[in-house]
Amino acid sequence: MSEMERQVRGFWARIMEFLRGPRGADATRRAKSALDDVRTSDVGRKAESALKDLRDGDAGRKAKAAFQDLRGSDAVGKAKDATRDVIRDLRDGDARNKAKEAIRDLKDSDTVGKARDAAKDVFRDLKDSAGRRDKA
Repeated sequence: MSEMERQVRGFWARIMEFLRGPRGADATRRAKSALDDVRTSDVGRKAESALKDLRDGDAGRKAKAAFQDLRGSDAVGKAKDATRDVIRDLRDGDARNKAKEAIRDLKDSDTVGKARDAAKDVFRDLKDSAGRRDKA
């Protein structure tokens, strides 16, 4: 196990000990101490440096610019508008009424009624066979 792993495991163990241990001023001091140790340790400094490099580096700036370009692009604007239109149509339009009517027709159809009856028969047969098996 590397030194970094050992330090992280130690910090994690101290935090977990705090969470499981008694509450109060002593526990608070121990938690603050553990977090300070994490911040000031070599591992913490390396992690902080890596995040800072990522944020301030060329790759971070390019990623941020790409997200801003994407948010402001015509394609995203058109997709948002289309989504709003679809939702509005479904909420208010004929599509909703047609869908409701189709569902009502489906519920009332002979095919669905036959399938429902067949499913009831299957469940009844399963219950009967389980009951016979339990008696045997």
